[in-house]
Amino acid sequence: MDDFIFKAVERVIRAMQDNLGEPITIDDMARTAMFSKFHFSRMFQRVTGISPGRFLSALRLQEAKRLLLTSSLTVADISHLVGYNSIGTFSSRFRMSVGVSPTSYRQFGGYVAPLDEPLPAGWPGHGEHPVVRGHVHHPAECRPGHIVVGLFPDRIAQGIPVRHTTLPASGEFVLADVPDGTWHVLARTMDVANGTPDGARGEVYVGALGPIPVAAGKPVRPIDVWLRPRLIFDPPALLAQLDETMWADRARVPGGAEEAALPGA
Repeated sequence: MDDFIFKAVERVIRAMQDNLGEPITIDDMARTAMFSKFHFSRMFQRVTGISPGRFLSALRLQEAKRLLLTSSLTVADISHLVGYNSIGTFSSRFRMSVGVSPTSYRQFGGYVAPLDEPLPAGWPGHGEHPVVRGHVHHPAECRPGHIVVGLFPDRIAQGIPVRHTTLPASGEFVLADVPDGTWHVLARTMDVANGTPDGARGEVYVGALGPIPVAAGKPVRPIDVWLRPRLIFDPPALLAQLDETMWADRARVPGGAEEAALPGA
């Protein structure tokens, strides 16, 4: 894909980050990208994997998470600051995406109950649906900590994954009894070897593959998921269980040393 397309999408994402509390229309984004509205929407989805509107919504909710943990602002004030006119709509979308209410997220400091364990082999319904299996790989320069692998409806890690597993390191994963549907495999970890001398956390690595169609009676071919440093084009992970202190607060712009902060991502 041409470099000018990535630069155009990057301009739009930075404009989103700088104006989360303001109304931002698809026409505004297209003007920032300097493309027609139709071409911009297709281009943005090709680069990020999701629509511009969904990416903006994810950034707003991620900023809300940051403000809940780092400020004394009320939930109503935070909802307004990140572009919601209705606190009810904000709270509903926050709970649906993050997994808990804004008040609970703040109360527990971002730490919530871990995801349920995967279905045990002896579970009565086990084996009735296909298995998604594969291998997670990482670059030689990365030493990953534990790796969360989940199946989600699209490229955003939000809501409860339909299936998930946690690996102690890179290697094979098995997601059993996957329901029929079209899913995305999302993987996330942190480089535990490359923190800074002042104790800052290491770099976040992500991997994504999909869409993967799953249907009963049809085996799914094994897949390979390659971890790489998280980029500014990767949607933030909204699921609260991914907000442990192991996740870094930065995203890298491809092709350069610059690192661009995403709001609390």
